Amino acid sequence: MADTEVFVADAGSTDGTAAIARSYDNLLNVRVIEGGLPSVGRNRGAAQSTSRYVLFLDADVELRDRTLLRRAMTAMQKQRLHCQTVDIACAEGTWADRLLYWGNSRMQRLSAWGMPFGTGMFLLFERGRFHELGGFAEDAVFAEDFLLTKQVSSLRFSVLDGCIYTSNRRFHRTGHARMVFLFFWTLLNCKNRSHFVRDHGYWDGAATETVSKA
Repeated sequence: MADTEVFVADAGSTDGTAAIARSYDNLLNVRVIEGGLPSVGRNRGAAQSTSRYVLFLDADVELRDRTLLRRAMTAMQKQRLHCQTVDIACAEGTWADRLLYWGNSRMQRLSAWGMPFGTGMFLLFERGRFHELGGFAEDAVFAEDFLLTKQVSSLRFSVLDGCIYTSNRRFHRTGHARMVFLFFWTLLNCKNRSHFVRDHGYWDGAATETVSKA
Protein backbone atom coordinates (compact mmCIF):
# COMPACT_ATOMS: atom_id res chain seq x y z
CA MET A 1 0.00 0.00 0.00
CA ALA A 2 2.89 2.39 0.59
CA ASP A 3 3.50 2.58 -3.17
CA THR A 4 -0.17 2.82 -4.14
CA GLU A 5 -1.19 6.22 -5.47
CA VAL A 6 -3.98 7.75 -3.42
CA PHE A 7 -5.67 10.87 -4.78
CA VAL A 8 -7.95 12.88 -2.53
CA ALA A 9 -10.16 15.14 -4.65
CA ASP A 10 -10.99 18.02 -2.33
CA ALA A 11 -13.83 20.32 -3.36
CA GLY A 12 -13.06 23.19 -1.00
CA SER A 13 -13.87 21.30 2.19
CA THR A 14 -13.77 23.22 5.47
CA ASP A 15 -13.35 20.28 7.87
CA GLY A 16 -9.61 19.75 7.51
CA THR A 17 -9.88 16.95 4.96
CA ALA A 18 -6.75 17.97 3.05
CA ALA A 19 -4.60 18.27 6.18
CA ILE A 20 -5.82 14.93 7.53
CA ALA A 21 -5.05 13.22 4.23
CA ARG A 22 -1.55 14.70 4.10
CA SER A 23 -0.86 13.53 7.65
CA TYR A 24 -0.60 9.99 6.23
CA ASP A 25 2.31 10.90 3.96
CA ASN A 26 4.65 8.72 5.98
CA LEU A 27 2.47 5.65 5.34
CA LEU A 28 0.82 6.27 1.97
CA ASN A 29 1.55 7.97 -1.32
CA VAL A 30 -1.16 10.61 -0.87
CA ARG A 31 -1.81 13.59 -3.12
CA VAL A 32 -4.57 16.14 -2.60
CA ILE A 33 -5.95 17.41 -5.90
CA GLU A 34 -8.64 19.92 -6.80
CA GLY A 35 -12.09 18.38 -6.83
CA GLY A 36 -15.54 19.62 -7.74
CA LEU A 37 -18.68 17.67 -8.48
CA PRO A 38 -18.03 13.91 -8.22
CA SER A 39 -17.43 13.41 -11.95
CA VAL A 40 -14.79 16.13 -12.03
CA GLY A 41 -12.86 15.00 -8.97
CA ARG A 42 -12.89 11.35 -9.97
CA ASN A 43 -11.77 12.05 -13.52
CA ARG A 44 -8.89 14.19 -12.29
CA GLY A 45 -7.68 11.41 -10.04
CA ALA A 46 -7.95 8.82 -12.81
CA ALA A 47 -6.12 11.11 -15.25
CA GLN A 48 -3.10 11.23 -12.94
CA SER A 49 -3.13 7.53 -12.11
CA THR A 50 -0.52 5.24 -13.64
CA SER A 51 -1.89 1.94 -12.31
CA ARG A 52 -3.75 -0.71 -14.28
CA TYR A 53 -6.78 -0.45 -11.99
CA VAL A 54 -8.39 2.57 -10.38
CA LEU A 55 -10.70 2.47 -7.36
CA PHE A 56 -13.24 5.22 -6.74
CA LEU A 57 -14.55 5.78 -3.21
CA ASP A 58 -16.87 8.34 -1.67
CA ALA A 59 -15.65 10.47 1.20
CA ASP A 60 -17.79 8.81 3.87
CA VAL A 61 -16.99 5.18 2.99
CA GLU A 62 -15.36 2.79 5.47
CA LEU A 63 -13.49 -0.36 4.40
CA ARG A 64 -13.92 -2.46 7.54
CA ASP A 65 -13.15 -5.76 5.83
CA ARG A 66 -9.35 -6.02 5.67
CA THR A 67 -9.57 -8.65 2.91
CA LEU A 68 -11.85 -6.65 0.62
CA LEU A 69 -9.27 -4.92 -1.58
CA ARG A 70 -7.14 -8.04 -1.97
CA ARG A 71 -10.18 -10.12 -2.95
CA ALA A 72 -11.40 -7.43 -5.31
CA MET A 73 -8.06 -7.25 -7.13
CA THR A 74 -7.86 -11.04 -7.37
CA ALA A 75 -11.34 -11.21 -8.92
CA MET A 76 -10.58 -8.40 -11.38
CA GLN A 77 -7.49 -10.20 -12.64
CA LYS A 78 -8.80 -13.76 -12.70
CA GLN A 79 -12.13 -12.90 -14.29
CA ARG A 80 -10.70 -10.17 -16.54
CA LEU A 81 -13.34 -7.74 -15.32
CA HIS A 82 -13.73 -4.16 -16.46
CA CYS A 83 -15.67 -2.99 -13.42
CA GLN A 84 -16.53 -4.28 -9.97
CA THR A 85 -18.57 -3.01 -7.05
CA VAL A 86 -19.70 -4.37 -3.66
CA ASP A 87 -22.78 -4.32 -1.44
CA ILE A 88 -23.48 -1.20 0.60
CA ALA A 89 -24.27 -1.23 4.33
CA CYS A 90 -25.16 1.46 6.87
CA ALA A 91 -24.36 0.05 10.30
CA GLU A 92 -25.16 3.18 12.29
CA GLY A 93 -28.31 4.11 10.38
CA THR A 94 -31.98 3.54 11.15
CA TRP A 95 -33.87 0.45 10.03
CA ALA A 96 -35.11 2.47 7.04
CA ASP A 97 -31.55 3.43 6.06
CA ARG A 98 -30.40 -0.17 6.27
CA LEU A 99 -33.42 -1.41 4.33
CA LEU A 100 -32.85 1.01 1.45
CA TYR A 101 -29.16 0.18 1.19
CA TRP A 102 -30.06 -3.51 1.24
CA GLY A 103 -32.47 -2.87 -1.61
CA ASN A 104 -29.80 -0.96 -3.53
CA SER A 105 -27.40 -3.89 -3.14
CA ARG A 106 -29.98 -6.37 -4.40
CA MET A 107 -30.68 -4.19 -7.45
CA GLN A 108 -26.95 -3.98 -8.18
CA ARG A 109 -26.74 -7.76 -8.22
CA LEU A 110 -29.83 -8.15 -10.41
CA SER A 111 -28.52 -5.54 -12.85
CA ALA A 112 -25.36 -7.57 -13.43
CA TRP A 113 -27.43 -9.97 -15.57
CA GLY A 114 -28.45 -7.33 -18.06
CA MET A 115 -27.55 -3.65 -17.77
CA PRO A 116 -25.04 -3.26 -14.91
CA PHE A 117 -25.01 -0.36 -12.56
CA GLY A 118 -22.65 0.31 -9.72
CA THR A 119 -22.60 3.00 -7.10
CA GLY A 120 -19.76 5.52 -6.97
CA MET A 121 -19.29 4.69 -3.31
CA PHE A 122 -17.09 1.80 -4.49
CA LEU A 123 -16.17 1.32 -8.15
CA LEU A 124 -13.07 -0.62 -9.15
CA PHE A 125 -12.31 -0.07 -12.84
CA GLU A 126 -9.77 -1.38 -15.31
CA ARG A 127 -8.24 1.99 -16.15
CA GLY A 128 -7.93 1.39 -19.90
CA ARG A 129 -11.61 0.53 -20.20
CA PHE A 130 -12.54 3.46 -17.97
CA HIS A 131 -10.88 5.86 -20.40
CA GLU A 132 -12.34 4.06 -23.44
CA LEU A 133 -15.80 4.76 -22.01
CA GLY A 134 -14.89 8.42 -21.58
CA GLY A 135 -14.75 8.39 -17.80
CA PHE A 136 -17.48 10.04 -15.75
CA ALA A 137 -19.55 12.48 -17.79
CA GLU A 138 -18.64 15.88 -16.36
CA ASP A 139 -21.87 17.49 -17.53
CA ALA A 140 -23.80 14.93 -15.49
CA VAL A 141 -24.75 16.34 -12.11
CA PHE A 142 -26.89 13.39 -11.08
CA ALA A 143 -26.31 9.60 -11.13
CA GLU A 144 -23.03 9.94 -13.02
CA ASP A 145 -22.01 6.53 -11.66
CA PHE A 146 -25.12 4.90 -13.18
CA LEU A 147 -24.53 6.68 -16.49
CA LEU A 148 -21.01 5.26 -16.73
CA THR A 149 -21.47 1.73 -15.43
CA LYS A 150 -24.50 0.95 -17.57
CA GLN A 151 -22.10 0.98 -20.54
CA VAL A 152 -20.05 -1.89 -19.09
CA SER A 153 -20.68 -5.34 -20.53
CA SER A 154 -22.48 -7.63 -18.10
CA LEU A 155 -19.79 -10.23 -18.91
CA ARG A 156 -17.13 -7.88 -17.54
CA PHE A 157 -19.02 -6.61 -14.49
CA SER A 158 -19.28 -8.20 -11.06
CA VAL A 159 -20.54 -7.54 -7.54
CA LEU A 160 -17.98 -8.84 -5.05
CA ASP A 161 -19.13 -10.72 -1.96
CA GLY A 162 -18.71 -8.42 1.02
CA CYS A 163 -19.66 -4.84 1.73
CA ILE A 164 -18.49 -1.35 2.50
CA TYR A 165 -20.05 0.89 5.11
CA THR A 166 -21.36 4.37 4.53
CA SER A 167 -23.32 7.04 6.37
CA ASN A 168 -27.01 7.88 6.01
CA ARG A 169 -26.33 11.48 4.97
CA ARG A 170 -28.08 11.00 1.63
CA PHE A 171 -31.32 10.03 3.32
CA HIS A 172 -31.07 12.83 5.89
CA ARG A 173 -30.50 15.37 3.13
CA THR A 174 -32.96 14.16 0.52
CA GLY A 175 -35.42 11.94 2.40
CA HIS A 176 -36.11 8.23 2.08
CA ALA A 177 -39.17 8.50 -0.16
CA ARG A 178 -37.48 11.02 -2.45
CA MET A 179 -34.39 8.80 -2.82
CA VAL A 180 -36.54 5.79 -3.75
CA PHE A 181 -38.44 7.88 -6.29
CA LEU A 182 -35.21 9.21 -7.85
CA PHE A 183 -33.79 5.71 -8.05
CA PHE A 184 -36.67 4.26 -10.04
CA TRP A 185 -37.17 7.46 -12.05
CA THR A 186 -33.54 7.16 -13.15
CA LEU A 187 -34.04 3.53 -14.19
CA LEU A 188 -37.00 4.58 -16.33
CA ASN A 189 -34.90 7.37 -17.87
CA CYS A 190 -31.75 5.32 -18.38
CA LYS A 191 -31.68 6.15 -22.11
CA ASN A 192 -32.65 9.80 -21.65
CA ARG A 193 -29.33 11.68 -21.56
CA SER A 194 -30.95 14.94 -20.47
CA HIS A 195 -32.13 13.27 -17.25
CA PHE A 196 -28.56 13.12 -15.96
CA VAL A 197 -27.67 16.77 -16.55
CA ARG A 198 -30.40 17.94 -14.15
CA ASP A 199 -29.70 17.68 -10.44
CA HIS A 200 -33.36 16.97 -9.49
CA GLY A 201 -32.75 18.91 -6.26
CA TYR A 202 -30.23 16.29 -5.12
CA TRP A 203 -27.42 18.78 -4.43
CA ASP A 204 -29.51 21.38 -2.60
CA GLY A 205 -27.39 22.50 0.34
CA ALA A 206 -24.94 19.65 -0.11
CA ALA A 207 -21.17 19.69 -0.12
CA THR A 208 -19.59 18.30 -3.29
CA GLU A 209 -16.59 16.72 -1.65
CA THR A 210 -15.63 13.33 -3.03
CA VAL A 211 -12.65 11.04 -2.76
CA SER A 212 -11.15 9.05 -5.59
CA LYS A 213 -8.37 6.54 -5.13
CA ALA A 214 -6.14 5.09 -7.79
